[in-house]
Amino acid sequence: MDPNTCVIAGGGPAGAVLALLLARAGVRVTLLEKHGDFLRDFRGDTVHPSTLQVLDELGLAEELDRLPHRKAYSMTLQTDDATVPIADLSRLPGRYNYIAFIPQWDFLNLVTAAAKRYPTFRLVMNAEVYDVIREGNAVRGVRYRDAGGEHELRAALTVAADGRHSDVRRAAGLVPVEHGVPMDVLWFRLPRDPGDPGDPFLRVSAGHMMVAINREDYWQLAYLIPKGGFDALRAGGIETVREHVARLLPFLKERVELLSDFGDVSMLSVALNRLRRWHRPGLLVIGDAAHAMSPVFGVGINLAVQDAVAAANLLAGPLAAGAEIPEPLLARVQRRRTPPTVLTQLAQRVVQHRLIRPALSGEAGPVRLPRDISRIPAIGTLARRFIGFGVRPEHVRSPAASHDA
Repeated sequence: MDPNTCVIAGGGPAGAVLALLLARAGVRVTLLEKHGDFLRDFRGDTVHPSTLQVLDELGLAEELDRLPHRKAYSMTLQTDDATVPIADLSRLPGRYNYIAFIPQWDFLNLVTAAAKRYPTFRLVMNAEVYDVIREGNAVRGVRYRDAGGEHELRAALTVAADGRHSDVRRAAGLVPVEHGVPMDVLWFRLPRDPGDPGDPFLRVSAGHMMVAINREDYWQLAYLIPKGGFDALRAGGIETVREHVARLLPFLKERVELLSDFGDVSMLSVALNRLRRWHRPGLLVIGDAAHAMSPVFGVGINLAVQDAVAAANLLAGPLAAGAEIPEPLLARVQRRRTPPTVLTQLAQRVVQHRLIRPALSGEAGPVRLPRDISRIPAIGTLARRFIGFGVRPEHVRSPAASHDA
């Protein structure tokens, strides 16, 4: 067997879960992560039932449950005059009828720690992948740099899981099709007091939208702004942000002064796109590198994990056997995962067009919705299943090697 049967660029959810599944199957896999740790703030941290089920199938449910996290059994939207239940996840079938809010660094540490139990797994941190190795028309590994210089790492299969700004995707000449978004997002945090609301929620008002996530001792806040509007907002000074937060979330009005300047704010440029083709000979692209998701529904992590599970289900057995991976087999991964991606992005685009764009522009006036969307039979059932499980949830079917974990 080749010492590097598979190399995965990117230690996010897609790359980490795929590496774990391949190592579990006995595949020699190297995971390259460009940073020295997983501690990047303001990453998505909504782990949905579909992902919780995957971790359960891998025997990691108890370890995950020991991590600090908060369970949300419902999703609500607050307008100026009402709190509107959107999805009652407690009515989902099965053990996992909630969303777990887990800092992504804890999630990734859990997954990579599980992968390290297998002798065929190797994790290299501070490894910035910048190019691919080509042999004719095929990709046969990557070039990366670290503190020790530049290196080549050859492999039978290369997987690009290095995010929406994927260098591997660029090096392979794959360009995503952009579908457009009406917003960018400002992320920041403010302290949380015991008397504050408990569950995460979406706050909507004419001209403004904000997501509030309870992180126990602080709030992680996402303030939506019109696409490309950050420079104009910054020109108005941090006082403008403070005023908006205080008006939208009055319980935080005494704490907004803790936002001292824009150094306390992180700006996420939102994108919604996908590749027409996720593969080249010897190369597969998954996760955000294949399809950047809007923050709508918070499903980005879960789509990435589902990609990883589907890829492992199709590829782990042949890779473990030392078989050549033909491009048509890589194409099967894309065919499997394209319908869920397209349908999820379509739903995100509908919400962006019907709710977010009018709300941010203020053109629709006060936002008014039915008092309890979750209780409208067809809509309530569809919403909770879509948010909880997504479209075509994947289950672990890849083999487990006989070596001890």
